[in-house]
Amino acid sequence: MSNQAAGYGFSREVQSKIDKKYDPELEEKLVEWIKAQCGPGVGQPEPGKAGFQTWLKDGCVLSEHINSLYLSSKPIRSIKSSGMAFKQMEQISLFLKAAESYGVTKSDLFQTVDLFEGKDLAAVQRTLLAVGNLAVTKDDGTYKGDPTWFNKKAQENRREFSEEQLNQGKSVISLQMGTNTGASQAGMTGYGQSRQIFNP
Repeated sequence: MSNQAAGYGFSREVQSKIDKKYDPELEEKLVEWIKAQCGPGVGQPEPGKAGFQTWLKDGCVLSEHINSLYLSSKPIRSIKSSGMAFKQMEQISLFLKAAESYGVTKSDLFQTVDLFEGKDLAAVQRTLLAVGNLAVTKDDGTYKGDPTWFNKKAQENRREFSEEQLNQGKSVISLQMGTNTGASQAGMTGYGQSRQIFNP
């Protein structure tokens, strides 16, 4: 996966928990979607986490993928495969910027090292899942693949009310507010005084 030394103690335990979040079934669905979206030119990764990382690591497949979701002007103009680490990381960063422009929230974006160094491939899956959910929700004709692979995001349901309707609403007292009918302060004692109890 990467040429890092194995972690020890706490760091190894944390990495083990992160690795367990990786979903092999989701991997299959994402690979199928990327291939449907981009065509056979993107190839086929080896099954498993290491194959998934190697396939996406240089950022080219991701860049082709996000470009395929735009109708006219493509957000990433230059997609070049390179063996140099900084070029690959730069290509991943271009994908992340394009994904954010597409509508993916910052909290759903993975960090470049999550993919490049294999630190958190589950985060990579979450980002691609968020892109898929947005693509299905937008329904602008760019999405290819099975629409049931992803969930539509909730849409804003704005309602417009006339001035008359708003004024009518002010005169209605909701039962949730309770009622003050018959309420009085009779029998109340002053603040801070002890309550007087009389026996008949």
